[in-house]
This record gives sequence, structure tokens and C-alpha cells, in this order.
Amino acid sequence: MWNQKFAQPLYENDTYGRFGFGLPPTSSADWGWVEHMCASLKESGKLAVVLDTGAVSRGSGNTGSNRERDIRKQFVERDWVEAVLLLPENLFYNTTAPGIILVVNKHKQRRGEIMLINGSRECSKGKPKNYLADEHIARLSDAYLRWEEIEKLSRVVRTDEAVRNDYNLSPSRYVTVNGAEEVLPLEEAVVLLAEAEEERIDADRQLKVALTALGF
Repeated sequence: MWNQKFAQPLYENDTYGRFGFGLPPTSSADWGWVEHMCASLKESGKLAVVLDTGAVSRGSGNTGSNRERDIRKQFVERDWVEAVLLLPENLFYNTTAPGIILVVNKHKQRRGEIMLINGSRECSKGKPKNYLADEHIARLSDAYLRWEEIEKLSRVVRTDEAVRNDYNLSPSRYVTVNGAEEVLPLEEAVVLLAEAEEERIDADRQLKVALTALGF
């Protein structure tokens, strides 16, 4: 589901009502998949899904609207986001970029809280790919299951803090590892560029309609 592209009519003509929180951009279906999965959950349902890191940060801080940020806002304000776990880079065979595990829970026990885990350093180097050893898995899962704040690994944030940060849920924003600054991966930059182009085309279309109505 890594930044898949789907045409807008797929969302607009959906007969199952799965995209009530908003229509994803054609450049990235990440939140479209999350909405699809949530539509299959019962009221006490819970899901975990691996997504591109940008799914939890794209659009935050932008002026005006952004489709992904606006969908993410709906999940945060409904208090459905339980945790976001940032994975190390070079784990997957289709990309060297890191991913995240997003946990959505419609019936959270800890209301108003989100567990953010920066596991970017929790791996063993391998060839051709890095991998999670048992100790890494235990360290990451313990932080989540015990709901434990650990220096340079995990932090529990209130939803109102996420709101103040414009619904940016990137763990690296809240948990710093070795003083490293968050760097935008090339793949992520390409998606952002595609989204900006999509928004420009839509703005041009609206401008043309307005000018036509004015007789220009």
C-alpha cells in the first residue's frame, strides 16, 4: 500500500461509503486504505497497518487544506489513533525508506493519549536488508504494550498536543534519537511534489470555472 495511485472516481463513486472522512489524493492512497479498513471494523475494532512514513505527517503545517492532513485530523479528533511506530530504514525489499506501523483503535482504553515510538535505531545491519532481532522486537513491543515512556525511544502525547502540531504524528518529531534531525526521504519528496501538482491543477480548474462565470 506504499503510496499507491488511484484515480479520483474510485473514491467519488464508492458504493460502500468508505471514504466519509475525506477523499485521498490520487498520488497516495495510504489514508484511503486506512478508511477502507476502518469501514470493516466493528465499534470495538482495532487494526494495525504498515504505511509510508509520510502518511502521518504530510500536509501538516501547510496553509489551507490538505487532503491527507484533513483525513488524519478526523482520526485524531475521534480519538481513534492509538499508536504510531517508526520502523528502521532498509527493512523492505521494495524500498530502502523507513515505514511506520499505525495502530487504530475505535475503543481505546487510554482516551486522549497516543503512543509514539521512534524505533529507527532498533535494528541489526544486514545484507542486503536490515532486520529486527528478537531484542529489538521485545523493546518496541514492550514500550507499546506497557504504555511506557522511554528516553530516546517512546513518548505518550495528548491528542491536544497533536492538534497543536497540526496533526503531525511522526514519532521523530516528538522523540529525538541521538540528536538527529528529521530528514525528508527522496520518495517522500516525490509524493509531496505530486500532491502539490494535483492541488495546482485543481486550483486552476476552479479558477477557470470562476472566470467563465464572470464572462472571461
